Amino acid sequence: MIEKEMYLKTEAFDYEKEGIEKLRHVKVGALFMDMGTGKTRTALGLIYLRYLAGKINHIIWLCPCNVIGDLKAGIQAHAYIPEDMLTICGIETLSTSARANRKLMSIAQQKECYLIVDESLKVKNPYALRSRNITRLSEHVKYKLILNGTPISKCEADLFQQFYILDPRILGYSSFWSFAANHLVYSEKYRGKVVRVLNLDYITDRIGPFTYEVKKEDVLKLPRKVHTERSFDLTDEQRDEYDRAKLDFLSLDVWEETSDSPLIYRTFNALQQITSGRFIATHAQVMPMVTYPLFEDPLDNPRIDKLLDVLQGFYQKREKVVIWCQFTHEIQDIANVVEREYGFKPAVYYGDVSRKNREKEKDRFAKDTQFFVANKACAGFGLNLQYCHNEIFYNNDWDYATREQAEDRLHRVGQDQDVNIVDIYAWRTIDERILDCVWRKASLSDEFKRHMHKKNFMQWLDGMDEGDENFDKVRTIRGAKAE
Repeated sequence: MIEKEMYLKTEAFDYEKEGIEKLRHVKVGALFMDMGTGKTRTALGLIYLRYLAGKINHIIWLCPCNVIGDLKAGIQAHAYIPEDMLTICGIETLSTSARANRKLMSIAQQKECYLIVDESLKVKNPYALRSRNITRLSEHVKYKLILNGTPISKCEADLFQQFYILDPRILGYSSFWSFAANHLVYSEKYRGKVVRVLNLDYITDRIGPFTYEVKKEDVLKLPRKVHTERSFDLTDEQRDEYDRAKLDFLSLDVWEETSDSPLIYRTFNALQQITSGRFIATHAQVMPMVTYPLFEDPLDNPRIDKLLDVLQGFYQKREKVVIWCQFTHEIQDIANVVEREYGFKPAVYYGDVSRKNREKEKDRFAKDTQFFVANKACAGFGLNLQYCHNEIFYNNDWDYATREQAEDRLHRVGQDQDVNIVDIYAWRTIDERILDCVWRKASLSDEFKRHMHKKNFMQWLDGMDEGDENFDKVRTIRGAKAE
């Protein structure tokens, strides 16, 4: 017998009920709940109330493409929803598919819908095509929710488009320009960079009645995160290449011609590529950057060697491990080396793997294989890996948000063991500077700009400014937490 009516399968926690009770009185709302604190179940509770009241008969649920499988599983765990009552679509699809946009618009115009925008930070840019398409869709829907764990990645400007999708009247501005004119102060030196946000009380007061916020540490009792750091030295060849690229990218003539943010990130990328075992074959001003392997055999790469050293203990104990990487070539090299050294293929998860095969790889890690090698940007959202309690950051980037997202794939509800987190880094390189920023939850690009005109900038970039009181403090904290 096929069920025709929606119903809930599980009971919400008390703090989830608080969110449902607060937002049941408004047609639109924001669930800013940390990862693992029940955004999906809270949203389902609100949907169910509208369904019982006869206000809605269809749900449009937008989420990042790579989490659609996990979202379906999460919904099925907490509720039964008839198949013809739920439409799930990837947010990224709305940037490229006219057909998908037409389908959703048709549903919104013909049915009484509840629109859910999951991971709403992905629509923070008011000028992005996906944001404009979702805004047009939202105009035909009465009941709307935005869901996110971290609604702000840089500054409060990120909030504008998310709440505009819900209702422009919440913040009281008809355009981003009018919002910016009243609240944002931009840098005179770096175009588009917000240096100060004005009238924050106004923003928080306006969004307060429509927002329910939950911090993980306030509602969940989770095991500890146990941090360890493992360093390695660059080979002589790597060090020479690192110093050459550093001088090339930071040469005075380059920075006089273009001191913009993209060059900063290309500099970070170039130096990280070298510490990862690559040779930079193009000049700093040439785009795109071209790289080649520095080592004919990946086993000669000292970063790979350090990884194998770390993995050995987990392998002997037959414990599963997630390995987070920055670059695709790292994932491919690790997969090949693991197969050579241990005789099995690890699960891999990154952008070049099709969505269907990613699901297969995720299932293979859960059931059959010991290691999971993934890109943070691709796998950091939506994956539930709490059956594993070991993770290695083979390489880090300068975005703390992706780091936090990746850590919490394991450190979440259902985890019953301490989560072991190992950072691998190249000694006296940009790796150290990135780790210092991770510990302080700071922006590497902002730190870079702040120090770039100092006499000891080259040393600072490689984490060698022991005279900096703040640096010494962070190094002490890192050491204490990593022991």
